[in-house]
Amino acid sequence: MLSSLSATDVAFTMCGLMQAVMALIWLLGVWLIGDTRRAAVQWSAYSALSALGFVLLTAALHEKGTSNADVLRALGNVAGFLGIVALQRGIWLFVGRPLNTTVHLIAIAAVLIASYLGLSPHGGSIRVSVNSAVQAVLSIGMAIELWRYARDEIRLRWPGVLAAPLIVAAASFAFRGAKALALPESVASEMAADSALNVASAFVYVVLTLAFHATLATLVVSRLIVELRQRSRHDGLTGLLNRRAMEEALTAQIQRSRRTGEPFTVLMLDLDHFKSINDRYGHAAGDSALKHAAAILKSGVREVDQIARFGGEEFLALMPGASLEAARPLAERLRGRVGDEPVAIDGTAVPISVSIGVAQWGDAAEDVSRLLVRADVALYQAKQQGRNRVVEARSALLWPHADAAGTV
Repeated sequence: MLSSLSATDVAFTMCGLMQAVMALIWLLGVWLIGDTRRAAVQWSAYSALSALGFVLLTAALHEKGTSNADVLRALGNVAGFLGIVALQRGIWLFVGRPLNTTVHLIAIAAVLIASYLGLSPHGGSIRVSVNSAVQAVLSIGMAIELWRYARDEIRLRWPGVLAAPLIVAAASFAFRGAKALALPESVASEMAADSALNVASAFVYVVLTLAFHATLATLVVSRLIVELRQRSRHDGLTGLLNRRAMEEALTAQIQRSRRTGEPFTVLMLDLDHFKSINDRYGHAAGDSALKHAAAILKSGVREVDQIARFGGEEFLALMPGASLEAARPLAERLRGRVGDEPVAIDGTAVPISVSIGVAQWGDAAEDVSRLLVRADVALYQAKQQGRNRVVEARSALLWPHADAAGTV
């Protein structure tokens, strides 16, 4: 039986089997890759439809010279095209772009009409040219989406690498469509024959398709790496930097300031009477209060500033280039905004307030721990003086020979 198979049969079967295997792999990925499940479903559909397309094209070769052959080839082309549509929908879902169903419906209608017209004795070139042109356009669109995502989201050094397979595919589709228009008779005969061109095209398809799937796998892995990096540096509740990330930022800032002499200031902030919120309303309410305060603080600092949840109900803001004189007004604004915007808990507006200790780095010998101790002492004095206030730490040059803080 195998001896009766032509080279084109084997090549097309190989392509179909490869896509069938990839359909199963992406289907398995639906249960493994979390928030990219919807995209994985589309990519599995792309592979399955592509496999179906090759089954139909192989069947068409065995119906050579009959009307069934043209129908099977048309159905194979349509299945392959629908696979490209599913591939693009998966990419849109992955990168967070809204699905443009209207565009796809128009493209599907154009391909279906061209496929119907292609059933006529001399209409095969119409089917091939329209199908190829539409797939070329969709491939270019996907290449642009992947290039932007690689550049802006996962920040690859060479974002064009992810787009390259689709650009090559678009060029191949465009060449095939142009050839169908320029040499309609040769295209029709090549599609219906066991030809070296079909075998070569199948092998090129295998290479490109494996590159497609490698690109998709790279996207998934890159997103997982970005998410892991994000989680390792950010607080899970508030989305602010975590303590480790802030300590790294402080160390880097001190090194920079030692080189350039640039001043900087830190704000140590603590929610007042936070324990009473937990005790009265429960820990879920306490979490809501923390998220509420974090959102206010994040929106209230400058664009160049960094802010972290430093522990429990305590926050720390780093203000590069800011002296105490520049930091005091911002600290007061933050304190005022927190007090003016109560948190909603079970339909009740619960007022909250914050105490703030402010310390400027001013001694080249001062390290992170000593700077934070001065800010913490100033915060402690703000609590002792009645809370809901800002207290400024004294100069590092006076520490510890004088009082650590003075009221602003």
